[in-house]
Amino acid sequence: MWDLLLRGGRVVDPGSEHDGVADIAVRAGRVAAVAPGLPPERAAEVVDVTGSLVTPGLVDLHTHVWHGGSYWGIDPDATAWRTGVTTWIDAGSAGAYSIDGLHRYVATTSAARIKALINVSGLGLVAETGEHHVLGHLDVDAAAAVAARLGDFVVGVKARIDKNTVGPNGLEPLRRAVELARRLSRPLMVHVGYGPPHIADILGLLGEGDILTHCASGAPTDLVSDGTLTGAMRRALEAGVVFDLGHGSGAFDFEVLDVELAGGVRPIISSDLHARSVHGPAFDLPTVMTKLLAAGWSAADVVEAATVRPARAVGIDAGVLAVGTQADIAVFAAEEGEFPVFDVHGGTRTAPLRLTNTATYVAGRLLPPVAAEPPPPWVPLSAAQDRAEKARRAETRDAAAPRLTRSEDFDEPFPRGARA
Repeated sequence: MWDLLLRGGRVVDPGSEHDGVADIAVRAGRVAAVAPGLPPERAAEVVDVTGSLVTPGLVDLHTHVWHGGSYWGIDPDATAWRTGVTTWIDAGSAGAYSIDGLHRYVATTSAARIKALINVSGLGLVAETGEHHVLGHLDVDAAAAVAARLGDFVVGVKARIDKNTVGPNGLEPLRRAVELARRLSRPLMVHVGYGPPHIADILGLLGEGDILTHCASGAPTDLVSDGTLTGAMRRALEAGVVFDLGHGSGAFDFEVLDVELAGGVRPIISSDLHARSVHGPAFDLPTVMTKLLAAGWSAADVVEAATVRPARAVGIDAGVLAVGTQADIAVFAAEEGEFPVFDVHGGTRTAPLRLTNTATYVAGRLLPPVAAEPPPPWVPLSAAQDRAEKARRAETRDAAAPRLTRSEDFDEPFPRGARA
């Protein structure tokens, strides 16, 4: 007997090389079968998803979910249930001083799967920037000891390398991050922004499997030049460096992306979702995926770049619907048409498909709605964003307390004398 059967959707699972109409059966939290025409009488619950796009649960490689413990953190459960993200990789919100808290108070309590990249700075992202200004906080020995104790929760290392984070210390924070990653035998993710340090300096220290995030940002001036990849970017691509989108609130430029795609870059799609970007222009991972559809990728391309590819980049078992794997499943309404999407500079493109999540399952369990908290007071919102946030809270309040006042609203009124 199966616990759950999703019937009739278009199952797109690039990790299992599957793209076609099929049913998905779930038993004891794991995928039991994927095939057309599975018998519904064998399932305790049958859900008709005909016409929907069904994918493995999304894997967001770059997020910030140290909710209540960092400057940028959001509650992952308030976003997971409505977006299809079932695995969140927190990208450096916590370093050695606080990653135990991220593990204990977020990862072990969240409905979704949480993994972390440990920040080379023990401070993590307790403030907007500046975590590498005091080198005494970049203790490789301490970070390695903490990461080893936390086992497979820590799947890599994170360092933000730009002029604001490193201050007068130049490349030294990056050198320590490389040392930490090599000691842990895990990949290093490097954030880039306005230099110095410059892209050529940064990429020269990265190796195969390391991750350059914000790869299509307009902030660094030396990712692309004169309509082509710079020499440093070309060498990094040939060396096996992984490129990650990391959209965020300021790190996505369609023109930079166009040059990179033409040059052979196939970025992983990630949101860099945090307390600011969740209000736009990233919003969530499906929105970012839609922007890659606007750039010319197919539905299978974007699903692969948001499921199995990020999972493989950090060596976790996720992003596929193979029999026996954990039944993390996302269901989307896929509406065809012409949908405008925009980058962080106002550049606009048209996507041929809009993805709207309608159900998210973790280990075969449907995630319930969770209301998001208001943004913290240090996150500035535009006037339009503030109006939208107030409207969201009002809608949430109304939806939480429906009132049915007519007797005909109830199919079977309680009989006289019935006890509640």
